Amino acid sequence: MNLPAVFSWPVRVYWEDTDAGGVVYHAAYLRFLERARTEWLRACGVEQARVRAEHGVLFVVADLSVKFHAPARLDDELQAQITAFTRRSASMRFAQCILRPADGAVLVEADVRAACIDATGFKPRRIPDPLLTELVHA
Repeated sequence: MNLPAVFSWPVRVYWEDTDAGGVVYHAAYLRFLERARTEWLRACGVEQARVRAEHGVLFVVADLSVKFHAPARLDDELQAQITAFTRRSASMRFAQCILRPADGAVLVEADVRAACIDATGFKPRRIPDPLLTELVHA
């Protein structure tokens, strides 16, 4: 992933993120990646509660591939980044990584596909056109 960052969100590692050895537990990285995607949407003007209320849709992770390269530890300052973004009619795909700026290490790389679903029936649905318009400017 040598692409310039589309979006970056700071993350600090807390005790709750680590295992007994003070190393970040693997599932914590998924939360860090989720926060970056959520904050990226927010920076685009897309509030998820508003999307549900106005358009009746939700975004859910449909596919996820993660590569772990190096561990993060208690108190590390990290950057969760979106390095590429593509959208289709009913989904969005994000190339993401988690970096440790102190030493430039790439700790995690991930490919995430978020699907648009109906908020009540949980069935796949096209991303509403007004929402696509907002994402075009992202």
